[in-house]
Amino acid sequence: MTDPTPNRTGVPAIEMTGVAVSAMRDLETVVAEEINWTVNAGDYWVVAGLHGSGKSDFLMLTGGLIGPRRGQYRFFGEEMPIFEEARLKARLRLGLVFDGGQLFHDLTVAENVALPLRYHHNLSRAEGTAAVGELLEYTELTPWAQSMPGILGHSWQKRAGLARALALQPEVLLVDDPLAGLDPRHVHWWLGFLDQLSKGHPLMHGRPLTLVATTAEFHPWKGHARQFAVLRNHGFAALGPWGQLEAASEELVRELLTEPRQTE
Repeated sequence: MTDPTPNRTGVPAIEMTGVAVSAMRDLETVVAEEINWTVNAGDYWVVAGLHGSGKSDFLMLTGGLIGPRRGQYRFFGEEMPIFEEARLKARLRLGLVFDGGQLFHDLTVAENVALPLRYHHNLSRAEGTAAVGELLEYTELTPWAQSMPGILGHSWQKRAGLARALALQPEVLLVDDPLAGLDPRHVHWWLGFLDQLSKGHPLMHGRPLTLVATTAEFHPWKGHARQFAVLRNHGFAALGPWGQLEAASEELVRELLTEPRQTE
């Protein structure tokens, strides 16, 4: 895999000023507004919100799939969204993992993971085999390489979506609610793998990734993510490290800090 030149300019990876986020299903509906947020290269953010708070819409905007309803969003200094062919190289510095993987069900798992390499790097099936094999190995998907996504469980489909997002060696990775619906074993794997990516995983040649994940609860991320934010009541609050999260107003974070219920 190629290793893109890392950001050395000091320009923030993500910079939003007065941004309003529209709902993907209805661009006339604003789900959050007046977002002022800076993500520097190497940061590891988790953005929490209850169901219906607009977490996925917010991440889709951050991923450049829709533009801000109002305000300005820059990605490494480039105005977003980036749709122009001439600026595609800048756009590919960002990877996005959809909730559920969003795989093509008429392609095998390996073909799904290879798709970005074949499309953007014009690699043949044979040329992409080694890179895809490495991605599948690290995400523990090798046994299902030639399987169709429909036979995989939700947990493994999410991993396949992650492998595909990493194929082009992004500098920033956005992950939509990666822990939702997972059993403890898969939750442990995701938290550990994202920790490795944030510090420098062999898949990225040891280069740390900038990470942003969404969630419906904070507690699983304690000791993992380094910065936290909340989407609530059409607003956005960047809280900072865990200590500042715990010191935030009870009203702002109470539901999102509820301890997981222990089962007997």
